Amino acid sequence: MSPSSTNLQPWHFVIAETEEGKKRMAKGTQGFFIFNEAKVLNASHVVLFCSRITADEEYMQKLLESEDKDGRYPNDEIKQNVNGGRNVFADIHKYDLKDLQHWMEKQVYLNIGNFLLGVATLGIDACPMEGIDIKVLDEEFGLREKGFTAITAISIGYRTESDFNTTDKTPKSRLPEDEIITVL
Repeated sequence: MSPSSTNLQPWHFVIAETEEGKKRMAKGTQGFFIFNEAKVLNASHVVLFCSRITADEEYMQKLLESEDKDGRYPNDEIKQNVNGGRNVFADIHKYDLKDLQHWMEKQVYLNIGNFLLGVATLGIDACPMEGIDIKVLDEEFGLREKGFTAITAISIGYRTESDFNTTDKTPKSRLPEDEIITVL
């Protein structure tokens, strides 16, 4: 389970595991994004990570009922406090910071980080791709009608010997630790 601020869980996943599913996913790699087409079509699976467009009252109530059903609240006072807190944070992002969509997308990226770590732990290679046509994928999977929008796609599987991006052929390059870490 991935962490989620106030347990908002503003995500949805579209998983392409069949050839037909990957062809549909590859529609988001046409035109300018054609460089990612093979990464989609040749993968074992492709996961499209999506974010909610809004967190309306209906969704907040659905979350509360789901948590209650799962036994998350030992009593009604705690249930109401959690619900109130979640709504306060959502309202801060909606009305004061005016970044509700961005806040929800950041939570999806927490999920993406956990996903990448999880598949790496299993020895499975992953290729995250922001180079996709969001609008095309939203339309292909009817995401906006469901209250979501695509964020990024991740292809998973096992790399081939000819992959130019393996660390033995092309070492990873990162900035020095002393430039990116401040130790107090």
